[in-house]
Amino acid sequence: MSQSNEWIDENHLGVRYGLKGKIIHHEKSKFQDIIIVETERYGNALLLNNCWMAAEKLEKHYHECLVHPALCGAKEISNVLIIGGGDGGTARECLRYSKVERLDIVEIDSRVIELAQQFLPKIGGTAWNDPRLNVHIEDGVGWVKKAQELFYDIIIVDGSDPDGPAEGLFNKSFFDRCKHILKPGGIFATQSESPEAFKEIHIETIKIMREIFAYVDPLYGCVPMYPSGWWSWTFAAMDSPRYLTPKSERSSNIIDQCKIWSPRWQQGGFNAIPAFIERELAS
Repeated sequence: MSQSNEWIDENHLGVRYGLKGKIIHHEKSKFQDIIIVETERYGNALLLNNCWMAAEKLEKHYHECLVHPALCGAKEISNVLIIGGGDGGTARECLRYSKVERLDIVEIDSRVIELAQQFLPKIGGTAWNDPRLNVHIEDGVGWVKKAQELFYDIIIVDGSDPDGPAEGLFNKSFFDRCKHILKPGGIFATQSESPEAFKEIHIETIKIMREIFAYVDPLYGCVPMYPSGWWSWTFAAMDSPRYLTPKSERSSNIIDQCKIWSPRWQQGGFNAIPAFIERELAS
């Protein structure tokens, strides 16, 4: 990260992705470097290991797209697991559904949660006080290893880029274990990086998931503050590609609260796979 003339930048492969503002908190936790920035355009924003994670006025571009194809498509949604997600945005979106009875969030770094609650409270909102939410300060890889077989209806991986604390969330053994703790009719969802800025990781993630799950499809959208602005989320299931078709009785209850996601947007996002990615995945 570099700071010049009040610009705070994420540097990636010779390109700078910056927001204008000022650093209001900086610390090194046990696991990573954490920075909170007060920005002019997007409100307070979070960087982990010098990579943009979330901003108050932009986070819906990311969280809605990760959550709603899964929560609107799974057979049941009683038990939900989030790996990562320390800013609270994914939990907030999941808890919009009254049929969610139990939500486990497994975050390795307690300081991310504490600082998000202090400096970015609008992202988590009332989710942190919801009695359905159970917060576990643990390693997500270890959690899925010990979790009960066929327990979760939904598993969502809301991790940072695949290095540092999130490194173990992008490999075959982790995906395979997630499959075993997912109920029949369940959906697995993960952020899967930018098809431009992280092309190799993006393609490899989808290919590995297709070795584990019967149905796997990437969804494409825009998160303007992330490298390239072009982002992806990938969804998987065993019985059918049920994440492609939102259940109307669920979507109708949350659509008025969404800024980005809608059934129409979702259809376009799944159909927006670029030709070069389609060719790579077919090879």
